[in-house]
Amino acid sequence: MDTPRVGIPDQLAARMTMPEQHEYLRAKFSRRGALRTGTVAAGAVAGAGLLGGSASATPLPQAPAFLKTASAASHVDGSLVAPFGRHLAFGADPRTEMTVSWQVPLAVKRPFLRVGTKPWDLSRKIEAEVRHLHTPALTSKLPAVDQYYLHASMERLRPDTTYYYGVGHQGFDPADSRNYGTVGTFRTAPARPENFTFTAFGDQGVSYHALANDQLILGQDPRFHLHAGDICYADSSGSGSASDTYDARVWDQFLSQTESVAARVPWMVTTGNHDMEAWYSPNGYGGQNARWTLPGGGLDETKSPGVYSFVYGNVGVVALDANDVSYEIKANLDYTGGAQTRWLDRKLRELRRRADIDFVVVFFHHCAYSTTNAHASEGGVRDAWVPLFDRHKVDLVINGHNHVYERTDALRGGAVARRVPSGESVSSQRDGIVYVTAGGAGKALYDFPAPDSYEGHEHHVDSVDTYHTQKDGKKTETVEWSRVRYTGFSFLAVEVTTGRRPELKVTALAESGERVDHFTIKH
Repeated sequence: MDTPRVGIPDQLAARMTMPEQHEYLRAKFSRRGALRTGTVAAGAVAGAGLLGGSASATPLPQAPAFLKTASAASHVDGSLVAPFGRHLAFGADPRTEMTVSWQVPLAVKRPFLRVGTKPWDLSRKIEAEVRHLHTPALTSKLPAVDQYYLHASMERLRPDTTYYYGVGHQGFDPADSRNYGTVGTFRTAPARPENFTFTAFGDQGVSYHALANDQLILGQDPRFHLHAGDICYADSSGSGSASDTYDARVWDQFLSQTESVAARVPWMVTTGNHDMEAWYSPNGYGGQNARWTLPGGGLDETKSPGVYSFVYGNVGVVALDANDVSYEIKANLDYTGGAQTRWLDRKLRELRRRADIDFVVVFFHHCAYSTTNAHASEGGVRDAWVPLFDRHKVDLVINGHNHVYERTDALRGGAVARRVPSGESVSSQRDGIVYVTAGGAGKALYDFPAPDSYEGHEHHVDSVDTYHTQKDGKKTETVEWSRVRYTGFSFLAVEVTTGRRPELKVTALAESGERVDHFTIKH
């Protein structure tokens, strides 16, 4: 006889959302006394399995005190618990390293990852690390929440290889024919550069528009996706304060929504202001440490999880945490004491010296250059990082924060060095840097200032009035660099070509699939 899927009658399950099903099960097993509150301190990391080699895995940093590893006494029958919310992330070397992360609604015994190069052979089994995140009852209307995130990291994978994988635990095995539909795939980066596509956006949240963008992204067949922060909006206030409105259960919805893409495409995130969840130390990033395993990059990874870099083919990618330099939202202003900016300078210099890297792409949350009513431009980014982007001739900067699509001309020192109408080509080395705001991933959209607002390609307006945030407040400015504006839901698709004439072909696509803007960056 088949084991019940999740322990909920089918007719009832059909009418319940995923979070409602989790709450149903949690309450059901609590009444039966199957769940108990005993836990042990976190920090014990399960041994990571390796593929293609026998070297020891690098231990993960010790988890903060609120991340706990569930004890055996608190587990329930694993056959009643189904994994969900799978999401991939590269390790430091996308050719040989990958992490699979996922969630379970209740504590389980002996979680693991199965992996192999054939769909019928998942014999290699890797023990998973459990990160138990406890959120207390923050208001009388919100219950305490326990969330269980699992992570299994792989090293010494073969480049340019498709792997099949499944996640499970005692009582739920993806190799079992009943669960075989949960098996997914990922592909490692090639050993040598070749043509590929990546996608990017920021400010996603949970919505039909966010889901529509996810499905369109999958259709681009990207090798990875860049998420420029404000990931799910469990913290709907976004000030990084303990007084913010916060509901941890939104993460369950988000990871379920995103799984159809993130289980196949490495989902490389960085940190927005809505991702500073003040209830989890350090710096409000404990929740991000629980949910994601990212490559790291020279700073303390538990304190700055959104700061890292990786190289895929002929492109160097740098992720930054702009909360560190934000004058507008100051909760984490200068929390690294300048260490992130010094690391950025070193990293850009290192990438530029590599003969195998044609392009450097930087992504982070707060906009260096935007003209919306909501946030406009972040002066802290302009002060700390734009001079470094100019010095090292970064090729493309991608931001979120403003819930629109907006793109600049080629800039040097904040001024227009060359106009770049839609469809034109630009050389970042010769002409300057194009800055793209890609914040239309799914949250409610913003607008541009009236009465001089325009949308579309700037061809009849020489300048627009806007502002940027300085240390002492907002300063108005009239700018000439706002070249293309669009107030619909959208994302970026970047086609990377190699060879004698490498290019980045950057396209903005609306959730309808319509092309909003396109331009080419030449090496």
